Amino acid sequence: MPKLQGFEFWSCTLGGARHVVAPMVDQSELAWRLLSRRHGAQLCYTPMLHAQVFIRDANYRKENLYCDVCPEDRPLIVQFCANDPEVFVQAALLAQDYCDAIDLNLGCPQMIAKRGHYGAFLQEEWDLLQRMKIDKTVRYAQMLEKAGCQLLTVHGRTKEQKGPLSGTASWEHIKAVRKAVAIPVFANGNIQCLRDVERCIQDTGVQGVMSAEGNLHNPALFEGRSPAVWELAEEYLDIVRQHPCPLSYVRAHLFKLWHHTLQVHQQLREELAKVKTLEGIAAVSQELKLRCQEDISRQKEGEKPSGGLPFFHWICQPYFRPGPRDGSRESGGAPSKRALEEEEGSTDILSKNKQKKKLRNPHKTFDPSLKPKYAKCDQCGNPKGNRCVFNLCRGCCKKRAFKETADCAGHGLLFKTKLEKSLAWKGAQPRLQEPQQARPGEPGGFPEVMGSALA
Repeated sequence: MPKLQGFEFWSCTLGGARHVVAPMVDQSELAWRLLSRRHGAQLCYTPMLHAQVFIRDANYRKENLYCDVCPEDRPLIVQFCANDPEVFVQAALLAQDYCDAIDLNLGCPQMIAKRGHYGAFLQEEWDLLQRMKIDKTVRYAQMLEKAGCQLLTVHGRTKEQKGPLSGTASWEHIKAVRKAVAIPVFANGNIQCLRDVERCIQDTGVQGVMSAEGNLHNPALFEGRSPAVWELAEEYLDIVRQHPCPLSYVRAHLFKLWHHTLQVHQQLREELAKVKTLEGIAAVSQELKLRCQEDISRQKEGEKPSGGLPFFHWICQPYFRPGPRDGSRESGGAPSKRALEEEEGSTDILSKNKQKKKLRNPHKTFDPSLKPKYAKCDQCGNPKGNRCVFNLCRGCCKKRAFKETADCAGHGLLFKTKLEKSLAWKGAQPRLQEPQQARPGEPGGFPEVMGSALA
Protein backbone atom coordinates (compact mmCIF):
# COMPACT_ATOMS: atom_id res chain seq x y z
CA MET A 1 0.00 0.00 0.00
CA PRO A 2 1.51 3.37 -1.00
CA LYS A 3 2.36 5.76 1.80
CA LEU A 4 -0.29 8.43 2.32
CA GLN A 5 1.01 11.96 2.48
CA GLY A 6 -0.07 15.36 3.72
CA PHE A 7 -3.79 15.99 3.81
CA GLU A 8 -4.62 12.46 2.63
CA PHE A 9 -2.63 11.10 5.58
CA TRP A 10 -4.42 13.43 8.02
CA SER A 11 -7.85 12.65 6.57
CA CYS A 12 -7.55 8.86 6.19
CA THR A 13 -4.98 7.64 8.71
CA LEU A 14 -5.76 10.17 11.46
CA GLY A 15 -9.48 10.38 10.69
CA GLY A 16 -9.37 14.14 10.08
CA ALA A 17 -8.73 14.66 13.80
CA ARG A 18 -9.27 18.21 15.09
CA HIS A 19 -9.20 17.67 18.87
CA VAL A 20 -5.73 16.51 19.91
CA VAL A 21 -4.19 15.57 23.27
CA ALA A 22 -0.57 16.71 23.40
CA PRO A 23 2.46 14.54 24.22
CA MET A 24 3.14 15.11 27.93
CA VAL A 25 6.02 13.51 29.82
CA ASP A 26 4.62 11.10 32.44
CA GLN A 27 1.12 12.49 31.83
CA SER A 28 -0.27 11.31 28.47
CA GLU A 29 -0.12 7.62 29.44
CA LEU A 30 -2.68 5.08 28.22
CA ALA A 31 -5.17 5.58 31.08
CA TRP A 32 -5.24 9.35 30.57
CA ARG A 33 -5.51 8.98 26.80
CA LEU A 34 -8.51 6.68 27.19
CA LEU A 35 -10.18 9.15 29.57
CA SER A 36 -9.57 12.00 27.13
CA ARG A 37 -10.92 9.99 24.17
CA ARG A 38 -14.12 9.28 26.12
CA HIS A 39 -14.59 13.03 26.42
CA GLY A 40 -14.03 14.33 22.91
CA ALA A 41 -10.34 13.81 22.06
CA GLN A 42 -9.96 12.41 18.52
CA LEU A 43 -6.18 11.89 18.44
CA CYS A 44 -3.59 11.36 21.19
CA TYR A 45 0.19 11.39 21.46
CA THR A 46 2.29 9.21 23.73
CA PRO A 47 4.59 10.90 26.24
CA MET A 48 7.89 11.89 24.70
CA LEU A 49 10.13 8.82 24.46
CA HIS A 50 13.93 8.87 24.19
CA ALA A 51 14.84 7.24 20.88
CA GLN A 52 18.26 6.03 22.06
CA VAL A 53 16.81 4.37 25.18
CA PHE A 54 13.91 2.95 23.16
CA ILE A 55 16.38 1.13 20.90
CA ARG A 56 18.65 -0.34 23.55
CA ASP A 57 16.20 -1.12 26.36
CA ALA A 58 13.53 -3.78 25.78
CA ASN A 59 11.90 -3.04 29.14
CA TYR A 60 11.58 0.65 28.21
CA ARG A 61 9.80 -0.35 24.98
CA LYS A 62 7.55 -2.73 26.87
CA GLU A 63 6.63 -0.27 29.63
CA ASN A 64 6.03 2.72 27.36
CA LEU A 65 4.44 1.24 24.26
CA TYR A 66 4.32 -2.51 23.72
CA CYS A 67 2.24 -3.27 26.83
CA ASP A 68 -0.11 -0.36 26.16
CA VAL A 69 -1.68 -1.83 23.02
CA CYS A 70 -5.42 -1.09 23.18
CA PRO A 71 -7.88 -0.99 20.25
CA GLU A 72 -9.62 2.04 21.77
CA ASP A 73 -6.36 3.99 21.77
CA ARG A 74 -6.22 4.82 18.07
CA PRO A 75 -5.29 6.84 16.15
CA LEU A 76 -2.08 7.25 18.13
CA ILE A 77 1.13 9.14 17.41
CA VAL A 78 4.38 8.14 19.13
CA GLN A 79 6.71 11.05 19.88
CA PHE A 80 10.48 10.65 20.10
CA CYS A 81 13.25 13.03 21.05
CA ALA A 82 16.41 12.39 19.05
CA ASN A 83 19.42 14.20 17.64
CA ASP A 84 20.76 11.44 15.40
CA PRO A 85 18.95 10.56 12.14
CA GLU A 86 19.93 6.89 12.25
CA VAL A 87 18.83 6.46 15.86
CA PHE A 88 15.52 8.19 15.10
CA VAL A 89 14.84 5.88 12.15
CA GLN A 90 15.70 2.74 14.15
CA ALA A 91 13.35 3.80 16.95
CA ALA A 92 10.60 4.57 14.45
CA LEU A 93 10.93 1.11 12.89
CA LEU A 94 10.58 -0.52 16.31
CA ALA A 95 7.44 1.54 17.07
CA GLN A 96 5.71 1.58 13.68
CA ASP A 97 3.50 -1.48 14.28
CA TYR A 98 2.05 0.01 17.47
CA CYS A 99 0.93 3.43 16.25
CA ASP A 100 -0.34 5.41 13.27
CA ALA A 101 2.49 7.94 12.95
CA ILE A 102 5.87 8.94 14.40
CA ASP A 103 6.59 12.45 15.66
CA LEU A 104 9.96 14.15 16.24
CA ASN A 105 10.00 16.57 19.18
CA LEU A 106 11.36 19.93 18.07
CA GLY A 107 9.58 22.03 20.68
CA CYS A 108 10.59 20.99 24.22
CA PRO A 109 12.18 24.06 25.87
CA GLN A 110 13.14 22.46 29.20
CA MET A 111 16.66 22.27 30.60
CA ILE A 112 16.75 18.48 30.17
CA ALA A 113 16.26 19.02 26.42
CA LYS A 114 19.13 21.49 26.38
CA ARG A 115 21.43 19.05 28.19
CA GLY A 116 20.39 16.20 25.91
CA HIS A 117 20.58 18.40 22.80
CA TYR A 118 17.08 17.74 21.47
CA GLY A 119 13.64 19.38 21.29
CA ALA A 120 13.65 23.15 20.77
CA PHE A 121 17.45 23.20 21.00
CA LEU A 122 17.74 21.62 17.55
CA GLN A 123 16.05 24.61 15.95
CA GLU A 124 19.28 26.33 15.01
CA GLU A 125 20.75 23.21 13.38
CA TRP A 126 18.82 23.16 10.13
CA ASP A 127 21.26 20.86 8.33
CA LEU A 128 20.88 18.25 11.08
CA LEU A 129 17.09 18.60 11.02
CA GLN A 130 16.92 18.15 7.25
CA ARG A 131 18.85 14.99 7.62
CA MET A 132 16.52 13.40 10.17
CA LYS A 133 10.68 35.06 13.93
CA ILE A 134 7.54 35.02 11.65
CA ASP A 135 9.68 34.98 8.50
CA LYS A 136 12.22 32.70 10.13
CA THR A 137 9.45 30.51 11.57
CA VAL A 138 7.89 30.14 8.11
CA ARG A 139 11.21 29.23 6.50
CA TYR A 140 11.83 26.73 9.30
CA ALA A 141 8.46 25.07 8.66
CA GLN A 142 9.07 24.98 4.90
CA MET A 143 12.44 23.33 5.49
CA LEU A 144 10.77 20.62 7.61
CA GLU A 145 8.14 20.07 4.92
CA LYS A 146 10.86 19.72 2.29
CA ALA A 147 12.64 17.19 4.54
CA GLY A 148 9.56 14.93 4.46
CA CYS A 149 7.38 16.10 7.35
CA GLN A 150 3.73 15.10 6.73
CA LEU A 151 2.10 17.01 9.61
CA LEU A 152 3.40 19.92 11.65
CA THR A 153 2.40 21.12 15.13
CA VAL A 154 3.27 24.75 15.88
CA HIS A 155 3.39 25.70 19.55
CA GLY A 156 3.38 29.44 18.98
CA ARG A 157 6.06 30.17 21.59
CA THR A 158 9.83 30.49 21.63
CA LYS A 159 12.00 28.13 23.67
CA GLU A 160 12.56 30.95 26.17
CA GLN A 161 8.81 31.08 26.92
CA LYS A 162 8.41 28.52 29.69
CA GLY A 163 7.28 28.36 33.30
CA PRO A 164 6.27 31.80 34.60
CA LEU A 165 7.57 33.33 31.36
CA SER A 166 5.36 31.23 29.07
CA GLY A 167 3.12 34.17 28.21
CA THR A 168 0.66 34.02 25.32
CA ALA A 169 1.23 31.83 22.26
CA SER A 170 1.38 33.72 18.95
CA TRP A 171 -1.44 32.64 16.68
CA GLU A 172 -0.05 35.04 14.06
CA HIS A 173 3.01 32.82 13.69
CA ILE A 174 0.81 29.73 13.50
CA LYS A 175 -1.37 31.35 10.85
CA ALA A 176 1.68 32.35 8.80
CA VAL A 177 3.03 28.78 8.90
CA ARG A 178 -0.34 27.35 7.88
CA LYS A 179 -0.44 29.63 4.81
CA ALA A 180 3.12 28.80 3.83
CA VAL A 181 3.06 24.99 3.82
CA ALA A 182 1.06 22.40 1.88
CA ILE A 183 0.76 19.90 4.74
CA PRO A 184 -1.72 19.76 7.66
CA VAL A 185 -0.88 21.97 10.65
CA PHE A 186 -1.94 21.61 14.28
CA ALA A 187 -1.93 24.61 16.64
CA ASN A 188 -0.97 24.47 20.32
CA GLY A 189 -1.24 27.29 22.83
CA ASN A 190 -3.90 29.43 24.58
CA ILE A 191 -6.44 26.55 24.60
CA GLN A 192 -8.49 26.53 27.79
CA CYS A 193 -12.00 25.66 26.56
CA LEU A 194 -13.89 24.50 23.47
CA ARG A 195 -14.53 28.10 22.39
CA ASP A 196 -10.76 28.61 22.21
CA VAL A 197 -10.49 25.54 19.96
CA GLU A 198 -13.13 26.84 17.56
CA ARG A 199 -11.68 30.36 17.57
CA CYS A 200 -8.16 29.08 16.93
CA ILE A 201 -9.27 27.01 13.92
CA GLN A 202 -11.18 30.00 12.55
CA ASP A 203 -8.40 32.55 13.13
CA THR A 204 -5.43 30.45 11.96
CA GLY A 205 -6.94 28.03 9.44
CA VAL A 206 -5.23 25.02 11.06
CA GLN A 207 -6.56 21.48 10.66
CA GLY A 208 -6.51 20.62 14.37
CA VAL A 209 -5.86 22.02 17.83
CA MET A 210 -3.68 20.40 20.49
CA SER A 211 -4.16 20.88 24.22
CA ALA A 212 -1.79 20.01 27.08
CA GLU A 213 -2.35 22.02 30.26
CA GLY A 214 -5.99 22.72 29.46
CA ASN A 215 -6.58 18.98 29.01
CA LEU A 216 -4.84 18.14 32.30
CA HIS A 217 -7.17 20.42 34.28
CA ASN A 218 -10.30 19.48 32.33
CA PRO A 219 -10.19 16.26 30.26
CA ALA A 220 -13.74 17.08 29.07
CA LEU A 221 -12.48 20.28 27.40
CA PHE A 222 -13.14 18.98 23.88
CA GLU A 223 -16.73 18.13 24.87
CA GLY A 224 -17.34 21.73 25.86
CA ARG A 225 -18.20 20.62 29.41
CA SER A 226 -16.92 21.60 32.85
CA PRO A 227 -18.07 18.71 35.08
CA ALA A 228 -17.51 18.26 38.80
CA VAL A 229 -13.88 17.30 39.45
CA TRP A 230 -14.79 14.09 41.27
CA GLU A 231 -16.69 12.82 38.23
CA LEU A 232 -13.56 12.73 36.09
CA ALA A 233 -11.25 11.79 38.98
CA GLU A 234 -13.31 8.69 39.75
CA GLU A 235 -13.56 7.74 36.08
CA TYR A 236 -9.79 8.10 35.67
CA LEU A 237 -9.07 5.96 38.74
CA ASP A 238 -11.37 3.24 37.38
CA ILE A 239 -9.43 3.24 34.09
CA VAL A 240 -6.11 3.04 35.99
CA ARG A 241 -7.35 -0.08 37.76
CA GLN A 242 -7.84 -1.67 34.31
CA HIS A 243 -4.68 -0.21 32.75
CA PRO A 244 -2.15 0.31 35.58
CA CYS A 245 0.54 2.98 35.38
CA PRO A 246 3.15 4.32 37.85
CA LEU A 247 1.63 5.84 40.98
CA SER A 248 3.53 9.07 40.36
CA TYR A 249 1.53 9.60 37.14
CA VAL A 250 -1.78 9.10 38.98
CA ARG A 251 -0.78 11.44 41.80
CA ALA A 252 0.25 14.16 39.34
CA HIS A 253 -3.08 13.90 37.51
CA LEU A 254 -5.05 14.17 40.76
CA PHE A 255 -3.05 17.23 41.79
CA LYS A 256 -3.98 18.87 38.47
CA LEU A 257 -7.66 17.88 38.58
CA TRP A 258 -8.08 18.98 42.22
CA HIS A 259 -5.76 22.00 41.86
CA HIS A 260 -8.28 24.70 42.79
CA THR A 261 -9.88 22.65 45.58
CA LEU A 262 -6.47 21.98 47.13
CA GLN A 263 -6.03 25.75 47.45
CA VAL A 264 -9.07 25.70 49.75
CA HIS A 265 -8.53 22.40 51.61
CA GLN A 266 -4.74 22.61 51.86
CA GLN A 267 -4.43 20.01 54.63
CA LEU A 268 -5.41 17.33 52.11
CA ARG A 269 -2.57 18.37 49.78
CA GLU A 270 -0.04 16.78 52.11
CA GLU A 271 -2.22 13.67 52.42
CA LEU A 272 -2.31 13.30 48.64
CA ALA A 273 1.46 13.72 48.47
CA LYS A 274 2.15 11.08 51.15
CA VAL A 275 -0.10 8.13 50.23
CA LYS A 276 1.72 5.14 48.76
CA THR A 277 -1.05 3.15 47.06
CA LEU A 278 -3.69 3.66 44.39
CA GLU A 279 -6.46 3.03 46.91
CA GLY A 280 -4.85 5.58 49.22
CA ILE A 281 -5.01 8.17 46.46
CA ALA A 282 -8.62 7.19 45.77
CA ALA A 283 -9.43 7.67 49.47
CA VAL A 284 -7.98 11.20 49.48
CA SER A 285 -9.94 11.99 46.31
CA GLN A 286 -13.12 10.71 47.99
CA GLU A 287 -12.43 12.92 51.03
CA LEU A 288 -12.00 15.93 48.71
CA LYS A 289 -15.34 15.08 47.13
CA LEU A 290 -17.02 15.04 50.57
CA ARG A 291 -15.41 18.39 51.48
CA CYS A 292 -16.71 19.87 48.24
CA GLN A 293 -20.22 18.58 48.87
CA GLU A 294 -20.10 20.19 52.31
CA ASP A 295 -19.03 23.47 50.67
CA ILE A 296 -21.96 23.17 48.26
CA SER A 297 -24.41 22.61 51.13
CA ARG A 298 -23.17 25.79 52.84
CA GLN A 299 -23.28 27.83 49.64
CA LYS A 300 -25.45 30.95 49.86
CA GLU A 301 -27.83 32.00 47.12
CA GLY A 302 -26.17 34.37 44.68
CA GLU A 303 -22.68 33.60 46.01
CA LYS A 304 -19.92 33.94 43.42
CA PRO A 305 -16.66 31.97 43.09
CA SER A 306 -13.74 33.38 45.07
CA GLY A 307 -10.19 34.02 43.95
CA GLY A 308 -11.21 35.32 40.53
CA LEU A 309 -12.14 31.82 39.30
CA PRO A 310 -14.77 31.49 36.55
CA PHE A 311 -16.39 28.56 38.41
CA PHE A 312 -16.46 27.26 41.96
CA HIS A 313 -13.36 25.30 42.94
CA TRP A 314 -15.06 21.89 42.63
CA ILE A 315 -15.69 22.41 38.90
CA CYS A 316 -13.11 21.46 36.23
CA GLN A 317 -11.82 24.72 34.82
CA PRO A 318 -8.76 26.35 33.27
CA TYR A 319 -5.61 27.05 35.19
CA PHE A 320 -3.94 30.32 34.26
CA ARG A 321 -0.23 30.11 34.91
CA PRO A 322 0.93 33.09 37.00
CA GLY A 323 3.38 35.48 35.40
CA PRO A 324 6.82 36.35 36.79
CA ARG A 325 5.59 39.43 38.66
CA ASP A 326 1.85 39.41 39.03
CA GLY A 327 1.30 35.80 40.00
CA SER A 328 3.67 34.96 42.80
CA ARG A 329 0.62 34.68 45.04
CA GLU A 330 -2.32 32.48 44.24
CA SER A 331 -5.71 32.61 45.97
CA GLY A 332 -4.21 34.64 48.81
CA GLY A 333 -1.64 31.95 49.54
CA ALA A 334 2.01 32.35 50.36
CA PRO A 335 4.50 33.33 47.63
CA SER A 336 5.91 30.38 45.72
CA LYS A 337 9.50 29.40 46.40
CA ARG A 338 10.35 30.18 42.76
CA ALA A 339 8.94 33.68 43.19
CA LEU A 340 10.89 34.17 46.39
CA GLU A 341 14.21 32.85 45.17
CA GLU A 342 14.33 33.79 41.51
CA GLU A 343 12.07 36.72 40.75
CA GLU A 344 12.90 38.82 43.81
CA GLY A 345 16.56 37.87 43.55
CA SER A 346 16.63 37.00 47.25
CA THR A 347 19.32 34.65 48.50
CA ASP A 348 18.21 35.01 52.14
CA ILE A 349 14.82 33.33 51.73
CA LEU A 350 15.20 29.71 50.67
CA SER A 351 12.79 26.87 50.02
CA LYS A 352 12.22 24.33 52.77
CA ASN A 353 14.33 21.78 50.91
CA LYS A 354 17.27 24.16 50.64
CA GLN A 355 16.89 25.19 54.28
CA LYS A 356 17.28 21.52 55.28
CA LYS A 357 20.41 21.24 53.15
CA LYS A 358 21.74 24.40 54.79
CA LEU A 359 21.18 22.90 58.24
CA ARG A 360 23.15 19.79 57.26
CA ASN A 361 25.92 21.85 55.70
CA PRO A 362 26.13 25.46 56.99
CA HIS A 363 28.83 26.28 54.44
CA LYS A 364 26.66 25.30 51.47
CA THR A 365 25.82 28.15 49.09
CA PHE A 366 23.04 28.42 46.54
CA ASP A 367 24.49 31.41 44.72
CA PRO A 368 24.56 30.35 41.02
CA SER A 369 27.60 32.53 40.38
CA LEU A 370 29.61 30.40 42.82
CA LYS A 371 28.67 27.06 41.32
CA PRO A 372 31.66 25.15 39.88
CA LYS A 373 32.02 25.36 36.12
CA TYR A 374 32.39 21.94 34.52
CA ALA A 375 34.23 21.34 31.29
CA LYS A 376 31.85 19.93 28.69
CA CYS A 377 32.05 16.72 26.71
CA ASP A 378 33.28 17.36 23.17
CA GLN A 379 30.31 15.43 21.72
CA CYS A 380 27.12 15.80 23.79
CA GLY A 381 27.74 18.79 26.07
CA ASN A 382 27.39 16.89 29.36
CA PRO A 383 30.17 17.32 31.96
CA LYS A 384 33.26 15.44 30.80
CA GLY A 385 35.46 13.23 32.94
CA ASN A 386 38.41 15.15 34.40
CA ARG A 387 40.83 12.35 33.50
CA CYS A 388 39.17 11.06 30.36
CA VAL A 389 41.73 10.45 27.62
CA PHE A 390 39.16 11.43 24.97
CA ASN A 391 37.79 14.55 26.77
CA LEU A 392 34.31 12.99 26.83
CA CYS A 393 31.61 12.14 29.34
CA ARG A 394 31.37 8.53 30.47
CA GLY A 395 28.62 7.59 28.01
CA CYS A 396 30.40 8.99 24.95
CA CYS A 397 33.77 7.69 26.17
CA LYS A 398 32.39 4.17 26.52
CA LYS A 399 31.07 4.20 22.95
CA ARG A 400 34.35 5.47 21.52
CA ALA A 401 36.55 3.17 23.60
CA PHE A 402 34.45 0.17 22.54
CA LYS A 403 34.56 1.22 18.87
CA GLU A 404 38.34 1.79 18.89
CA THR A 405 39.13 -1.06 21.35
CA ALA A 406 40.89 1.43 23.61
CA ASP A 407 41.35 2.00 27.35
CA CYS A 408 40.34 5.02 29.43
CA ALA A 409 41.80 4.91 32.93
CA GLY A 410 39.79 7.99 33.93
CA HIS A 411 36.50 6.15 33.43
CA GLY A 412 37.84 2.71 34.31
CA LEU A 413 37.22 1.34 30.80
CA LEU A 414 39.65 -1.46 29.80
CA PHE A 415 38.51 -2.74 26.40
CA LYS A 416 42.06 -2.93 25.00
CA THR A 417 43.53 -4.54 28.12
CA LYS A 418 40.79 -7.16 28.32
CA LEU A 419 41.17 -8.01 24.65
CA GLU A 420 44.93 -8.43 25.02
CA LYS A 421 44.46 -10.67 28.07
CA SER A 422 41.88 -12.74 26.24
CA LEU A 423 44.19 -13.25 23.24
CA ALA A 424 47.12 -14.11 25.51
CA TRP A 425 45.02 -16.66 27.38
CA LYS A 426 43.87 -18.28 24.16
CA GLY A 427 47.45 -18.43 22.89
CA ALA A 428 48.58 -20.19 26.07
CA GLN A 429 46.00 -22.98 25.80
CA PRO A 430 47.33 -26.35 24.46
CA ARG A 431 45.92 -27.26 21.10
CA LEU A 432 43.78 -30.37 21.03
CA GLN A 433 44.75 -32.98 18.42
CA GLU A 434 42.15 -33.04 15.71
CA PRO A 435 40.59 -36.51 15.16
CA GLN A 436 41.46 -38.13 11.84
CA GLN A 437 38.46 -38.06 9.61
CA ALA A 438 37.30 -41.26 7.91
CA ARG A 439 37.20 -41.32 4.13
CA PRO A 440 33.91 -41.74 2.29
CA GLY A 441 32.88 -45.37 2.13
CA GLU A 442 34.77 -46.35 5.28
CA PRO A 443 33.01 -47.11 8.60
CA GLY A 444 32.01 -43.84 10.19
CA GLY A 445 32.59 -41.95 6.94
CA PHE A 446 30.23 -40.18 4.61
CA PRO A 447 28.26 -42.42 2.22
CA GLU A 448 29.70 -42.49 -1.28
CA VAL A 449 27.77 -40.64 -3.88
CA MET A 450 27.24 -42.59 -7.04
CA GLY A 451 26.30 -40.82 -10.22
CA SER A 452 27.26 -40.00 -13.72
CA ALA A 453 28.41 -36.80 -15.24
CA LEU A 454 27.23 -35.49 -18.50
CA ALA A 455 29.92 -34.48 -20.88
